[in-house]
Amino acid sequence: MSSIANFATLIVNDPDFSRFAIKPRDALWSQLFTIPCGFAFTSFVGIIVSSSSTVIYKEPIWNPLELLTRFLDDGGSGTRAGVFFIASAFALAQLGTNIGESPALLISMHLASLSLTPSSCEFRQRRDRLDGFVAAIYKHSSWLMCPWNLLSSSNNFTTYLSSYSVFLSSIAGVLICDYYFVRKGYLQIKDLYSARKSGPYFYNFGINWRAYAAYIAGILINVVGFAGAIGRKVPVGAQYIYNLNFFCGFIVASASYYLLCRFSPVPATSTHWLEVGENITDISLAYEDSYSYDEESAGEPAKALEADETGLPNRKLHEA
Repeated sequence: MSSIANFATLIVNDPDFSRFAIKPRDALWSQLFTIPCGFAFTSFVGIIVSSSSTVIYKEPIWNPLELLTRFLDDGGSGTRAGVFFIASAFALAQLGTNIGESPALLISMHLASLSLTPSSCEFRQRRDRLDGFVAAIYKHSSWLMCPWNLLSSSNNFTTYLSSYSVFLSSIAGVLICDYYFVRKGYLQIKDLYSARKSGPYFYNFGINWRAYAAYIAGILINVVGFAGAIGRKVPVGAQYIYNLNFFCGFIVASASYYLLCRFSPVPATSTHWLEVGENITDISLAYEDSYSYDEESAGEPAKALEADETGLPNRKLHEA
């Protein structure tokens, strides 16, 4: 679970970067292989090295820097040279992480703030400077959380990584369920950038309460086990659930959101798969400007769009 939790942030923030792909498959295959295979390989190396240190030093050493120190204590000139090159690789990796993390943080923060106030995108330079300033403060004030305490023991470090899954798995579950199972790939592109109260994505006062309820449900399934992971006495069943925290949170959040959408349907959905494909050049054909949803004023169950043989909605409405 620690390995999955480590790239849980990539799962949630992935749309911030994959949205710039020209075609959907441009972002699919590269991530399908690199992320699972890369993290699986690094986890495998960590397990092998820690197990080997148990045989050599009679105790598991999970921190690679501490292991390199042990090498220096027991080795000669050849060992020191090897430690130098390994430490240089760690330093280069850390430098690359910091260089790549800053633009990634800035892009994510910029897109998140832009989605809150889309009308302010016309003040582009002013917003870019503000987002860059906020991202710099956030990055350089990270020492306030005392990150050295997280590395004081392997238990603290793995608990910290696992806590990612408690919160991020629910977000991923709601996002994936909404797109693939509730809307079935159908989106009204123009309305995604509109704050009109009559738009299909305004929901109730701008809040999709179903998503928040499902998110909380996904957290609650793991919160008892998380308390046990930090030292509290909890039932054994809660510990077993927490051992699969990402999958449990993901499944519970997805199922909760789907059931809530069945009970209280959301607007702008399709009865079958209706994602805008690569063969459609004018995406405005996927809906007409004169048609809109108003979940608050209508007071009726949400409607769904039905597609004709061409794969485009024929504007025929029926109950979801």
